[in-house]
Amino acid sequence: MFLKSIFSERVKSLRTAKKISLSEFGEVFGISKQSAQRWETGVNIPSAENLVKIANYFDVSLDYLVGRTDKPEVNK
Repeated sequence: MFLKSIFSERVKSLRTAKKISLSEFGEVFGISKQSAQRWETGVNIPSAENLVKIANYFDVSLDYLVGRTDKPEVNK
């Protein structure tokens, strides 16, 4: 099950750990700063395509990003 609250917490945590601003984060994914902020507050969720891009960008599994596991490692 996709939980917006888990996704929003994890994406914000990953972004801040990487020390990038909301504006920079938005630029990476071709969205506005406001849209990035909405992802982090759980107001909106990204498309499936952007979910995969986010997981790849932060090198975490999609399952971790959406709350299906607490292990961020990607199985390769």
